[in-house]
Amino acid sequence: MHCVRIALTPLLVCAALLPGPVASQAYPSKPIRLIVPFPPGGGTDLSARILSQALADGPGWQLVVENRPGATGRIGTELVAKSPPDGYTLVLATAGPNSILPAAYPGKLPYDAIKDFAPVTLVDSADYVMVVHPSLPVRTVKDMVALARSKPGQIAFASAGNLSVGHMAAELFKQSAGVDMTHVPYKGGGPAVVATVSGETSVYFGGTSIVQQSKAGKLRAIAVTGTKRSRVFPALPTVGETLRGYSIAQWVGVLAPAATSKEIISTLHGTITKVLHSPKVTEQFTKAGSERIGSTPEELAAHIRTEIAKWQKVLGSGKVPLE
Repeated sequence: MHCVRIALTPLLVCAALLPGPVASQAYPSKPIRLIVPFPPGGGTDLSARILSQALADGPGWQLVVENRPGATGRIGTELVAKSPPDGYTLVLATAGPNSILPAAYPGKLPYDAIKDFAPVTLVDSADYVMVVHPSLPVRTVKDMVALARSKPGQIAFASAGNLSVGHMAAELFKQSAGVDMTHVPYKGGGPAVVATVSGETSVYFGGTSIVQQSKAGKLRAIAVTGTKRSRVFPALPTVGETLRGYSIAQWVGVLAPAATSKEIISTLHGTITKVLHSPKVTEQFTKAGSERIGSTPEELAAHIRTEIAKWQKVLGSGKVPLE
């Protein structure tokens, strides 16, 4: 028996040195999937592409962007909620599926926006812009409020779909100003912009991608929806300068499945925030009309809770149809 032990000892030593289950590998040891729950080409997708390239250029990580659109972001978000918590499947969270929908359908979504995810970082945030058709006799938020009050229910606003961020921006405006306007939902931001440019609708709250139509005179920009003036529209006031407390933005964050280890979350957070704070990446987000952030996991968790509570208040009025 003594000889058998001696014969096996070198094998055990070699096994301990081999890669595989016997020896743990450093994270990440393979490509990471970043699920974007929306189609390619939009603002959220652009944020994902900027982040993916930054991680490739910096630490050499492979962050593979995978678009899984459908059901206002629910399909891609659910996929990540139910994925293995190994750090290799993440979701790019946004206001829609991670705060507005949870507020609209508490307990009825196929995922829990708080319990099913581990926050990593808030990546960036972009204001919306309130624009009107040039024929509408308004140039300020004050003008818009006065006109809407004089014509209750007669002014139509477009959105990219029911419960989209643009829809909620308009609903928050209505409640803040005490006015009534008619919602006309479209299947995406593109058709909504076309409808407003053509005069089919009169008002639209959209992302900074509408800057070209505004500069061309096809739409008139009135105000931005953030808490401070925008770099993209520096001359425009905020809606909140007229309607105190009004603010809304399309925020983007990274979430992992809930049971992901603290060590992996720490690695993800440290690496992602480092590349986000590089001058090159900051400039890329600025050119896209967005503000680069790079928060702590705790700050992102608090932000999501605050956003859900905010939209619960707006939707709790019972005046916003959910379907």
